[in-house]
Amino acid sequence: MAEKTKEQIKIGGIDETKYSMDTHLIYGKSVSDKWDYSHHVTAPISSSTTFRLDSVERGAQGFMQFANTEEFGDKAPIFIYDRLGEPNKDMLEENLAYVEKGEMAVSFASGMGAIAAVLGILTKPGDEIISHNTLYGCTLSLLSNWYPRYNIKWSPFDLTDPANIYNFVTPNTKVIYFESPANPNLEIIDIEVVSKIVKELNKDRSEADKIYVVIDNTFSTPFCQRPIEHGADFVVHSLTKGIGGFGTDMGGAVIGRKKFQDVLHLYRKDFGAVLNPKSAWSILTYGLPSLALRQRHQIKTAVRVAEFLNSHPKIEFVNYPGLPNRKGYETAKKQMIDFNGNFAPGSMIYFVLKGATPAESKEYGIKFMDYVANRAYTMTLAVSLGHTRTLIEHPASMTHSVVPPEKLAERGLDAGGIRLAIGLENPDDILLDLDESLKVI
Repeated sequence: MAEKTKEQIKIGGIDETKYSMDTHLIYGKSVSDKWDYSHHVTAPISSSTTFRLDSVERGAQGFMQFANTEEFGDKAPIFIYDRLGEPNKDMLEENLAYVEKGEMAVSFASGMGAIAAVLGILTKPGDEIISHNTLYGCTLSLLSNWYPRYNIKWSPFDLTDPANIYNFVTPNTKVIYFESPANPNLEIIDIEVVSKIVKELNKDRSEADKIYVVIDNTFSTPFCQRPIEHGADFVVHSLTKGIGGFGTDMGGAVIGRKKFQDVLHLYRKDFGAVLNPKSAWSILTYGLPSLALRQRHQIKTAVRVAEFLNSHPKIEFVNYPGLPNRKGYETAKKQMIDFNGNFAPGSMIYFVLKGATPAESKEYGIKFMDYVANRAYTMTLAVSLGHTRTLIEHPASMTHSVVPPEKLAERGLDAGGIRLAIGLENPDDILLDLDESLKVI
């Protein structure tokens, strides 16, 4: 019999490895070096921004230990100040790392805070970031408006064909960044193939010049996909979305290898994108425990809605990873797998209404969504996703408005494209509202 871990001994010899990830999402790590809450049915909430120190020596020790695991290892932290660390964030991070199969996680105030942090620690002036053409609008803004000021080059291209990497990679390339499925058009990129190409390229590079694969996994959540299992170096999340699940708390996270934990903590301390303890507690207490339950329902509904739209005469096309007639379906079947090995194509749908021209398609899309905003009960015109409510939006006018109209096609966007984020409603009710709304076109 294998030797019991410290956690198993503390909680009476229970072998936690026997239980499914669904159950782990609810119970998490019953015992943490950050805070032993094994006697609390629900984790306690910490609201203090600063912590009392017993002596100057203890204060000095805490500052020395912070972001210095190479010298001090993983000793229980001496809490000093919220920006450096506090119990709720630390507990959430342990559970996020566990569910995403990473060695560590560091939380941030938002998804963009997490993206800025991981790119910030991996690049310096003169370096280059390669990405897929299609990205979340704020990520596009970060890469196109801000990074040039730091002399960090951004090169977007089509990563649905991973072989394109060989044509674009340069000695200065330090990061390959993408979303899969991409926001908003749901293009699928083969994570394993990209990671293998990068591993091959890194054989001829020094440690300082290695390329890292960073993936925004917000659309999938770890329920549907765990990129680190497919070779990615880092995963980023907007915890505000599917992991948070209720649209009440903003947050972000970076998950990856242990050796990057210290520098991410330093980055968070100095740049200040710190997750609110109350938000960390909400995501830990409500978001993660309900993730599997919510995602299963949303995926079942999304499949039905995508099939309905796919056969509707007024729809030009539908992009959904679960539709066999769409590009990327076979790759999605390979990498979008839930905790039990089932295909989990997610809860996001992208579709375009038929029109004689892109302008007409956009006009129809706006008319359709305006009707939804005022007359549909089960769809809300709003940005975000992973909510209890089904949310619908027009990317070209809203989340991706940073992209000029003449550049939409270059970024993989359609002028009349509609993004639909499925919620927890009865699927029959969503289909009823969709059918009624499409009649106005």
